[in-house]
Amino acid sequence: MQLQKLVNMFGGDLQRRYGHKVHKLSLHGGFSCPNRDGTIGRGGCTFCNVASFADESQQHHSIAEQLERQSRLVDRAQHYLAYFQAYTSTWAEVQVLRSMYQQAVSQTNIVGLCVGTRPDCVPDSVLDLLSEYHDKGYEVWLELGLQTAHDKTLHRINRGHDFACYQETTRRARARGLKVCSHLIVGLPGETQAHCMQTLEGVVATGVDGIKLHPLHIVSGSTMAKSWQAGRLQEIELAQYATIAGEMIRHTPLDVVYHRISANARQPTLLAPLWCENRWAGMGAINNYLIEHGTQGSALGTPWSPAILL
Repeated sequence: MQLQKLVNMFGGDLQRRYGHKVHKLSLHGGFSCPNRDGTIGRGGCTFCNVASFADESQQHHSIAEQLERQSRLVDRAQHYLAYFQAYTSTWAEVQVLRSMYQQAVSQTNIVGLCVGTRPDCVPDSVLDLLSEYHDKGYEVWLELGLQTAHDKTLHRINRGHDFACYQETTRRARARGLKVCSHLIVGLPGETQAHCMQTLEGVVATGVDGIKLHPLHIVSGSTMAKSWQAGRLQEIELAQYATIAGEMIRHTPLDVVYHRISANARQPTLLAPLWCENRWAGMGAINNYLIEHGTQGSALGTPWSPAILL
């Protein structure tokens, strides 16, 4: 697989900047979600079952214990990024967040924080806290779950915020020097390739440092699972995903780093599409598409090559 030669991938970006491998270690801070606890809504996003991507048992261990365990599970690296992944990792009082983030960076091999959250749960006080770590030299990424720039779809999937909210949060974060990574889903109900391209255009125009692409997973325990089981929801096929994701990548400026271009989930939580159980399937299909049609930025007339950074 030649992805590093085709796409400005996060792993390669980190290795170039640090001179060695840097891995992300996923953490569970025991946070809730305002779209589940009634603050914004109940039931959560229609696609969501956190168990499909986060280890719920982790929340019973301290941040230090989780980091130590996670570092044993991944390939050994000299340094790591602490990734607060599950639920809404800014949904707490600032002093609670400070305690958790501080526990993470206190580990000698941690060089930064990645904080996954919602665009509507990032007040200035949280951005100011993250800015403190940025000012101390830590790498700080604010990962915003946007999924789509189309308000009609956001309402349909019960996100509880609009695209304007995402834009406003992104601008406030980047004004403080924080890096923003936007999570986007390909294959949402009612959306075509044109919708996905418009989402990419809106995100790039707002200003973004990184992107994560995910195919829509239909997972047990989600509202979408009921629609799929009733035959009212079509799953995305591998070739279709590769084409849409490939074109999004080809239309992405070179300075935007792709943290992920596909994602996987495990059975029995994963119901469809079953190709998402194999973590390499999506990446391999996109790899082949880009080999045939062009690298990141090629549709903009500026094809990606690691040599441009030398």
